[in-house]
Amino acid sequence: MCGIIGIVGKSSVNQAIYDGLTVLQHRGQDAAGIVTCEDDKLYLRKDSGLVRDVFHTRHMVRLKGNMGIGHVRYPTAGCSTTAEAQPFYVNTPYGITLAHNGNLTNADSLKKDLYREDLRHINTESDSEVLLNVFAHELLKQGKLNLNEDDIFNAVAGVHKRCRGAYAVVALITHYGIVAFRDPNGIRPLVFGKRETEQGLEYMVASESVALNILGFELVRDVAPGEAIYLSREGRLFTRMCSDQSNYCPCIFEHVYLARPDSIIDSISVYKARLRMGKSLAKKILRTFPDHDIDVVIPIPDTSRTSALSLAHTLNRKYREGFVKNRYIPRTFIMPGQSMRKKSVRQKLNTIELEFRNKNVLLIDDSIVRGNTSKQIVQMARDAGAKKVYFASASPPVRFPNVYGIDMPSVNELIGHNRTTEEIAELIGVDWLIYQDLEDLIAAARKGNKSIKQFDTSCFTGEYITGDVDQGYLDYIENQRNDGAKSKKQSHVETIDLYNNTD
Repeated sequence: MCGIIGIVGKSSVNQAIYDGLTVLQHRGQDAAGIVTCEDDKLYLRKDSGLVRDVFHTRHMVRLKGNMGIGHVRYPTAGCSTTAEAQPFYVNTPYGITLAHNGNLTNADSLKKDLYREDLRHINTESDSEVLLNVFAHELLKQGKLNLNEDDIFNAVAGVHKRCRGAYAVVALITHYGIVAFRDPNGIRPLVFGKRETEQGLEYMVASESVALNILGFELVRDVAPGEAIYLSREGRLFTRMCSDQSNYCPCIFEHVYLARPDSIIDSISVYKARLRMGKSLAKKILRTFPDHDIDVVIPIPDTSRTSALSLAHTLNRKYREGFVKNRYIPRTFIMPGQSMRKKSVRQKLNTIELEFRNKNVLLIDDSIVRGNTSKQIVQMARDAGAKKVYFASASPPVRFPNVYGIDMPSVNELIGHNRTTEEIAELIGVDWLIYQDLEDLIAAARKGNKSIKQFDTSCFTGEYITGDVDQGYLDYIENQRNDGAKSKKQSHVETIDLYNNTD
């Protein structure tokens, strides 16, 4: 899960990209980067940290040009390091920079092919650098000094033939413009919009529609699975389907947790989808525990608030805010390493004791992934004086790794793997636990866009829609990306970074 932006404007775009990345900060808090282009020269700034910390005035004034792309990073592979901050750059052909959201499931074999057949060197562990070099080679194969839109779309078609997995991409080609494309399954989100200015029409692509909204762009539509959007530097728009086969199958976890509630993704309002999740979960509680003694419904901020509101209304119970969130602590789910996640929970949340004291409390969260955060929050509720603590998850049990760009790589770190609901309830310390049924979750999202026949629900079912994920691959990513492996990589990188000046 990362956030990407691309803008072709009629005036300087550096501030607009900065503002858009700030709105997408929830999609990645490890690193940020912006590259702009003026007079066929690229200007790049990227570093580890939040958007507000990476870009200062001295950096912004150097980011010159009327077109550019930006990225906020959330590491699912490798480790937290400036070397893997995006956008990435290659000088051949034409000079290309690229930012990517997702994960390539065949990155390892592609890396070998790039070296042996395409004579290209990959300098990091990032699959985004692999994808950039595949795209660059496909452009080079067009064999032209001067590109047109057909050449660019042919190159994207070549990427689709070689790459597997999930990818939403925005790339800047020096002298030409910006190209954005989405994998043939449309797993990761990508939208584009336009705005009219005194100088003329401007275009923007982004991971979520909220980034368009705050910058005054009108949402045109989602980029379709397998489609490419080419925005020339003169401001002309070209679109084309570049995949022979496409299957609309977006990630449902975007609606559960990842996306902002004020976004519209795949023509589905995230806010309304979460309202429906809460309503269907309440109905399940009424079926399962018809004589429940719940006094109050309390969300675990922030993502579960929308679902908790409709759930409380359906149950005819009070909705109360029982936790106060420290907004200066990043989202614990996307923190690299379990020790950092555990440390941050108590710093992140504090209880309002009067909402818990002598009450039977139903806590609502969007999901339960590793379970350690849930366990600590339940204990906080008991420490605040709750008589009984119940727990409801707006999504089904997370039982399997996610291989398409969400940090759920190791089954051994998932509390739901090979455990019953009762066993999970005992581990997190609640009086009872209830999960959303998968069918209800799908219905809650699909009601917003009935043309979508299937969602990626692999972290709940273990069924991987790209058809290339076997046990061997799952074992490989577990060894590469579990918290222990990340800690070893991070220790090595921190030693190296002592000698690097990244300013």
